[in-house]
This record gives sequence, structure tokens and C-alpha cells, in this order.
Amino acid sequence: MHLKRWITALAALPFLIFSVCKGGVFFTTLVSIVCLLALAEYFRIVFNPKGRTVSGLLILLAFITGLCMIWAAAHPNACALILGLIALNLMLSAFFSLTQYSSDPFILENTAKQIQGTVYIPVLLSFLVLIRNGADGTAWLFLVLVVVFAGDTGAFYAGRRLGRHKLCPAVSPGKTIEGSVGGLAANAFFGVIVKGFFLPELSYSGVILCCLCMGAAGQAGDLFESELKRASGVKDSGKILPGHGGILDRIDALLFAAPVAYFFKEYVL
Repeated sequence: MHLKRWITALAALPFLIFSVCKGGVFFTTLVSIVCLLALAEYFRIVFNPKGRTVSGLLILLAFITGLCMIWAAAHPNACALILGLIALNLMLSAFFSLTQYSSDPFILENTAKQIQGTVYIPVLLSFLVLIRNGADGTAWLFLVLVVVFAGDTGAFYAGRRLGRHKLCPAVSPGKTIEGSVGGLAANAFFGVIVKGFFLPELSYSGVILCCLCMGAAGQAGDLFESELKRASGVKDSGKILPGHGGILDRIDALLFAAPVAYFFKEYVL
């Protein structure tokens, strides 16, 4: 399993670096593909329990809205467009639920899950496009990716070697407080390294604070996805990445860390 994790990560790394460096259409297309795959895995998770069915129209609307959100993030008026798409998806989903309410007792619950999914994945992924298209976007995006992936790896190995006290046993019995601390230490350590090479104008104290906040948010994102899977009785979101599971398993921490990074980039640092 460890070997598969490293082989998968190393195989994907050159393509990821190329897309980040190129930016523009290349990076937005990559984020769009990730968005669609992650949405498909999300729907597989949340619509799994009790054999309940959901209309394909709701899912199709989420895919279309999600893609529009990712590409809207590349527009100069990104924030207004994304807010408008969130509102449009809500209104169209609500209208559809009204037409199905008399015949489908689960339509309101399924509609809520669809709306949650479009905020959870496309909206949070759009922050990566916003970061990349901003000032020093390439350097900042590398900071986000390195910090999140380093924290994930640090938490994994620190938890296996030192883990004694459960972090959130009701959601993820395997995660420990020691692993969490190890992950935060890796967040700060590798964040400082990236800052030294690519963002020398930033203060060390500010970057460390940013990395710790990203790390904490990332761990919350990891636990949130675990909560979704546990509620549905699903082990992995998918099997597309050997050793890692699904796309959503790989980006769950990144989804929560990206808005934090954007906030620090634009308003703090």
C-alpha cells in the first residue's frame, strides 16, 4: 500500500507541476476534470444509503453548474459569477423538487445533498483557480499543494509510529492526536521551505500561521469526508488512484485548505 501511494504520487507529480506552471486553460481544465470526478464520487457516497434513488437531472445540473463555477473563477468578475451560479443552482434545484415532491418522498433530502455537493466541491476548488490567477499565483499554489500534501503524509506516518490518543474516533478511528500534531509540524516545516525559495518577501511568522491554519482546515476537510463515508457505509470514495482511493480521498484536505490560503494571500499576507 505504501509503495502504491508513492508510485501514484510520483507518477502524477510531473503533470501537476506542468499544469500549475502553465496556468490558464491548462490548469483550469485540470481542475475541471478533478471537479467532475470528485462530484461523481460524492454522489456515489451520499446517495448510497438505504437504496434511495435520485434523479439524474439533479446530478446533471450539479455537473453543469460545477464546470461553470470552475471556469467562472478564471473570469475577472469571478466572485459575482460564482455567487450567481450558486443561487441559480439553488433555485433550479428547488423548482425541480417542487415538481417531484408528490411522488418522491426523498426529493427534498436529495436536493439538499446536491446543493451541498455543488458548494463542497466546485466552489472550494474554484479557490485554486483564483489563487493561480492572482499575483504570485504559481508560487502560492505550490505553497498550498506542498503544505497540504506534506501535512497529509506527516499525519499518516506520525500517527502510525506515535499515535496513541484518538482524534475523532466516532468519525475516523484511525486518526490520532499525535498524527494531527505531526501533520501540523510538517505543514509549517515545508511551508517555510517553499516560502524561502518562492516567496521571500513574506514574513516567516505570517507564513507559519498561514500554514498551520491551512493544516488545521485540511484536517477538518479530511474528517468531513470521512464523516460522509461513515454515514453511508463507504470505505473509499473510489479506486481511481492506487494506494490513495478516489479523487475525493486525495483532495478532501485541499478543498478546505484552499479558501484559507486565498484569505491569507489576499487579506493578511
